[in-house]
Amino acid sequence: MDMPSEHDLADTPTNRDDAYQQLEQMLLQSFEPEQVLSGETETLAFGTDASFYRLIPKLVVKLRSLAQLKWVMACCRDLSLPFTFRAAGTSLSGQAISDSVLLLLSDDWTGHQILEEGQAIRLQPGVIGADANRYLAPYQKKIGPDPASIAACKIGGIVANNASGMCCGTAQNSYNTLKSMHLVLADGSELDTADPLSVQRFRFSHARFLHRLKQLAEQTVANSELKSLIQHKYRLKNTTGYSLNALIDYQDPIDILTHLMVGSEGTLGFIASVTYQTVDEHPHKASCLLVFDNNQQACEAVKTLAAKPVSAVELMDGRALASVADQPGMPDFIQHLDKQACALLVEARSSSASGLTQRCNALIKSLEPHPRRNEVAFTPLEQEYSRLWAIRKGLFPAVGAVRATGTTVVIEDVAFPIEHLAEGVEALQQLFVEHGYQEALIFGHALAGNLHFVFTQSFDTPEEVARYDGFMQAVSQLVAVDYKGSLKAEHGTGRNMAPFVELEWGEQGVALMQQIKQLFDPQGLLNPGVILNPDSQAHIRNLKLMPAADSLVDKCIECGFCEAVCPSRKLSLTPRQRIVIYREIAALRRSQDQPERLARMEKDFKYQGIDTCAAVGLCADRCPVGINTGDLVRKLRAEAQQGGRGETIARWSAKHFAGLASGGRVGLQLMDFTQQLLGEKVMGKLTHGAGKLTKQPALQQWSPAFPKAAASFKPKRVFHPDKVVYFPSCASRTMGPPADALDQRSLQEATCSVLEKAGFEVIVPEGIGGSCCGLPYHSKGFAEQSEAKSKQLEAQLWQASEQGRWPVLMDTSPCAKRSQEQFTQDMAIYEPVGFIYQHALPRLEILPLQQPIMLHLTCSSRRMGVEQAFMGLAKACAPEAVLPEQIYCCGWAGDKGFSHPELNASALERLREQVPEGCSRGYSNSRTCEIGLMKHSGIPYQSIVYLVDEVSL
Repeated sequence: MDMPSEHDLADTPTNRDDAYQQLEQMLLQSFEPEQVLSGETETLAFGTDASFYRLIPKLVVKLRSLAQLKWVMACCRDLSLPFTFRAAGTSLSGQAISDSVLLLLSDDWTGHQILEEGQAIRLQPGVIGADANRYLAPYQKKIGPDPASIAACKIGGIVANNASGMCCGTAQNSYNTLKSMHLVLADGSELDTADPLSVQRFRFSHARFLHRLKQLAEQTVANSELKSLIQHKYRLKNTTGYSLNALIDYQDPIDILTHLMVGSEGTLGFIASVTYQTVDEHPHKASCLLVFDNNQQACEAVKTLAAKPVSAVELMDGRALASVADQPGMPDFIQHLDKQACALLVEARSSSASGLTQRCNALIKSLEPHPRRNEVAFTPLEQEYSRLWAIRKGLFPAVGAVRATGTTVVIEDVAFPIEHLAEGVEALQQLFVEHGYQEALIFGHALAGNLHFVFTQSFDTPEEVARYDGFMQAVSQLVAVDYKGSLKAEHGTGRNMAPFVELEWGEQGVALMQQIKQLFDPQGLLNPGVILNPDSQAHIRNLKLMPAADSLVDKCIECGFCEAVCPSRKLSLTPRQRIVIYREIAALRRSQDQPERLARMEKDFKYQGIDTCAAVGLCADRCPVGINTGDLVRKLRAEAQQGGRGETIARWSAKHFAGLASGGRVGLQLMDFTQQLLGEKVMGKLTHGAGKLTKQPALQQWSPAFPKAAASFKPKRVFHPDKVVYFPSCASRTMGPPADALDQRSLQEATCSVLEKAGFEVIVPEGIGGSCCGLPYHSKGFAEQSEAKSKQLEAQLWQASEQGRWPVLMDTSPCAKRSQEQFTQDMAIYEPVGFIYQHALPRLEILPLQQPIMLHLTCSSRRMGVEQAFMGLAKACAPEAVLPEQIYCCGWAGDKGFSHPELNASALERLREQVPEGCSRGYSNSRTCEIGLMKHSGIPYQSIVYLVDEVSL
């Protein structure tokens, strides 16, 4: 049967519009307002995924529980409204977008349970793949799938797309490592295959359904031609269409049902949780890089390696190698390779170091008949093999970085039978030439015959769309017909390959898929247009344009890798979404034909895009092309304040910084005195009222977490041969501990105590009362004042350090990070954790604290790469140290905790529940962050310097 497309479902727009309005009213009566989005800004932002397609949903619903999901599904069934499930939205083929109702999984879907001593793990669909592996790391286990997007994609998408990856192959994908599944079908029924009672009830309630499923399986097994085709297809990596192998691999219809759900892309039901049989994560691994004269030689070597115990073999063609040849850390010979060269990146793993050495030696010996042009020998050193993998991981960013503005990066993936891999590579390269994709390159998982090819494409003219269509038609014929391969090996069918499913599977295969879809979803409401689509032009409809907006963000491909670490992701917009909306605003400004829509979107963007962006730059570390959306936000803040009152205040404060800091201390002293006099309850009401009256948000946010004024402190100069220049930040010079803190000394006093115990002479520069790293100005977009303060501080520290002879310690991590980035003189700049762990801890005698502590790793610490040092230092001082999950930034963001406290509250929403019983203290390395951490955890937070001083002799 023909499946309905989005256009078929919109034949009665008046009735459909009424149905959407009715659904929205029903939702608003039952859900919190922030869970139901229908505004044009929000639906555009949240409707975007990583593909090059664009559909804008009528409604976006953020679901917090399975009960809510089932209720919304029931409403959609009653109103005949289509709906689509969305996890992280990193899908590449258009399977996570909708022009109807988009159901988003909130952070409430992150439950996990380790089973059987790590042999299995039960995961809700909102768990990020990398987090699942982090939970399993103590057991030396991991989940089987390892997609390149594992740090951003979620379990729901991994299972629904049957995602695999570099080491996964087919043996360890979701289909083959599935242990049990909890699912919801289109009719609202639940099945948890880990629960015998649930299975028993389902067998009774859905006897006809299961009987029909068993019939389809028996008919498929009996059809020798179709069975043979299925066996051939799943000898390869294959995610084109439904997982028809379930019908020949299993006899129990319950098993058939759950395995059909794998790779079904949300078109058959909802996956509420999945239990994986885990796989080994061998602690010892090594990698080598082998370069051959041409594709044929490389692929012959792949055939040899396929029969050996090797974990990964990544193929990179000559164009791929050329694209990263000038990147730092690349082997010198790569710059001299021609376009005919082809490389293999090989990884071996073992449970022991000796076993790894034996395995590597055996692999190299097996390759003796295959001459290489160049090579980097197997290395077990992490620093060295990480450089080799940087070649492979840098290929996608390399294309993204050079693409023309207005184009997008298209990533396709196919699979050839491994015996035809070389011919497949050559044929694809020829198609690139024929269709004018000169920048296209090929890389992939060679052991599975799985090739990714990446190229840039514009969709803004009919000619460009026709070029893409012609290319895809040719690729489909080449892969599916000429070489009997897979058109989608691991990225999912989506909308992109839906028109070509029959080309690959034939009439019988598609007819079987249509029967499956009709059985599971008789109303055709689940993600219509995906996998099965009668529109032969679906792959070139609803194409996403990428208009120029600003050079700072024009390279964004909207992949969504940035979203998991964004502190505003639950409050307003993520970096991807900010860029999407700003692109739309830029296009509307150029066109000038929708002034009212432009005004509405600009108003929305002021709060959602600019005011609530923490601008801390974590997004840049996750972005494949290094975009820091905070740079755009700071630029927009500067433009908005240019010539205004804010700029005037910034200039004045920069010139009178010492007096401003002194006034801040006086204000904190007054607030502390008033609180002691009136009590916390009265103080809270008083400051809240005063804040409203004076329109000062900071006053409204007073709480017991607010700091007292910092006590003045001047360290004694005690001679030691080793010296360190200590710069107390303006925050620590102004803010002392809160009233409930365990240690009431100033941070300056605690820091000097630790340094003196470790045998360092402490040098505090003269005249630092008016000094600042410039970060407060930088975050607000005042570049001139920020640079001036930074240069002033650099000159002071350069002199105090005797022209870089002595290291410089800054007692808060954001100041250190900013100074590292801005200083031009050769000085070693440290924040507390890095300096103490590397230089002071070896000199100290530690008596560890025998109680649990909470930790907060600031965003600047993450960006400086001191996470390992932070955990090492904390566990040296208190063996039970807890770093909470899903909190990458506290959202205080300089002074956002004062002006927009909802950002801080949202970022730390899950903090209090993670404080272990018996824990009464927390530690960080940023004074301002500690205010919000204490407020939202219920325990006092101080600099980790205090802990080190307490436990050291």
